[in-house]
Amino acid sequence: MSAFRSVAPASLPDNFFTRIGEDWMLITAANAKGEVNTMTASWGCAGILWNKPVAVCFIRPQRYTYGIVEDSDTLTLSFFPKGEYREALRYCGTKSGRDGDKFAATGLTVERTAEGIPYPAEANLVLVCRKLYADDLKKSAFLDPVLLDNYKQDDFHRVYVCEIEEAYVRE
Repeated sequence: MSAFRSVAPASLPDNFFTRIGEDWMLITAANAKGEVNTMTASWGCAGILWNKPVAVCFIRPQRYTYGIVEDSDTLTLSFFPKGEYREALRYCGTKSGRDGDKFAATGLTVERTAEGIPYPAEANLVLVCRKLYADDLKKSAFLDPVLLDNYKQDDFHRVYVCEIEEAYVRE
């Protein structure tokens, strides 16, 4: 991560409403066999929980990345310069890793932290995360039934609460 500098998660200058919801992020992980996959996400959040800096991400069970994240204790959330890599992010959100290598297809480069956790080298912000908690959204827990319109097939997201163990910003 030579082009990056380590920063304390609490000192990140970013507006995560914009970075996640408008600019999108990539969720990247490797399974026990070493297979790496990434997917675009526009749902998530960051904050403090259990006295730790955390990021929360959501993955539907039919996504190829779901199985890879399930098989890993860690993942990265990566953000890109505004307006750059939009087509790569779009591709990673509409194509499945079952059908091919998203990194090769988009021209993104897999890099790894010193601990071996994968992330796209082109990102300008990388959050290295360790999973702390996972659970599935439940139909019975929705208080606003309009939100169920997001789940026509009852394919509720799994929620991952992850401790942000390291945060890197591009120099």
